[in-house]
Amino acid sequence: MITLTRISGSVFVLNADLIERIDSTPDTVITLVDGKKYLVLEPPEDVMHAIRMLRSDILAMSCRPQQLDVATAFSGTRAQPPHLAAVAPLPTER
Repeated sequence: MITLTRISGSVFVLNADLIERIDSTPDTVITLVDGKKYLVLEPPEDVMHAIRMLRSDILAMSCRPQQLDVATAFSGTRAQPPHLAAVAPLPTER
């Protein structure tokens, strides 16, 4: 979700995945995939920057080495990373 400002000055958040296009007419008009339009104060470049930052945050969070599992997610403790064990080699046929 990205935070935007309507022409009236009220702030709202918008699901960036639903944006079909951004027009500058000269006001910024955001058209969603369902045809709904939003007139916002931010210029198109700022909206695109907010979308890029959102996507980079999502990507960065998906690449974290330690992930929480469901059992510990709500308890506030981190799950221990799995330990690697030695694997016996496969037998070879002679």
